[in-house]
Amino acid sequence: VAFQRLKLMPRVLRDVRHIDTSTTVLGQRIKTPVCIAPSAMQRMAHPDGELASTRAASAAGACYILSTISTTSLEDVAAANGPDGLRWFQLYIFKRAGFKALVLTVDTPILGNRQADLRNGFKLPSHLHLGNFAGGRHATGINEAGLSAYATELFDTNLTWQDVAWLKSISSLPVVVKGVLTPEDAVLACDVGCAGILVSNHGARQLDTVPATIEALPAIVAAVQGRAEIYLDGGVRRGTDVFKGQAGVQHVLEILTNELAHAMMFSATTTIPAITYVHSFLVYSAC
Repeated sequence: VAFQRLKLMPRVLRDVRHIDTSTTVLGQRIKTPVCIAPSAMQRMAHPDGELASTRAASAAGACYILSTISTTSLEDVAAANGPDGLRWFQLYIFKRAGFKALVLTVDTPILGNRQADLRNGFKLPSHLHLGNFAGGRHATGINEAGLSAYATELFDTNLTWQDVAWLKSISSLPVVVKGVLTPEDAVLACDVGCAGILVSNHGARQLDTVPATIEALPAIVAAVQGRAEIYLDGGVRRGTDVFKGQAGVQHVLEILTNELAHAMMFSATTTIPAITYVHSFLVYSAC
């Protein structure tokens, strides 16, 4: 709904023969600004899980962010992503596996009250496990209540911005914080040296009544003033939404990128940097 309130105003009689959807993230060139945010336990949806997603991202020239709560190990994901794929994760050890940035999720001191998962009897199937916690407590076959307890053991409710600064100090990789919704927190992220800010509401699964990410984005961009790169997840359903803010996965990335290219052409913008929030082709509608 938030995306639908943003209307596109097309421009005419412009030279749009050459549309370039590529952009850079933290100095790395990618073919499309449509990237894959971290999503947990993907082998619940397909036997290849994270492997299929990372291969698709590599083929589409997109950045892939591996979830901590992955059903595939980071080493296997790195191998599937290939030497030229752009992949992000967390903690200093992942530099050796070719990961290019540390993505720190900051909106999950605990798991949200996920009533739908409780009602539906969600649990991790017995044949799957969390690929990056092989040395810790076995996390196979646990239900939603068990997952919450397990996450409580893993997550630290005492983390502060000083911890983000410490993380940055022990690694040469750039740090991106995921889960920022306010300009105040965005400024704090810049103050401790974060290279990127991922505007995210965690799919609105952590806290009810939070704003849509596209609604939070303008104030954050204004507050940051170019001190860090800003990304957005949540609510993106069409290529025009991208403009505003493996085979299957790759096809989705291609659909979104192609729709973005069409929106750019109709709006007479031939490159990603030419798209600006204050441009005349973006207007708010009351409905």
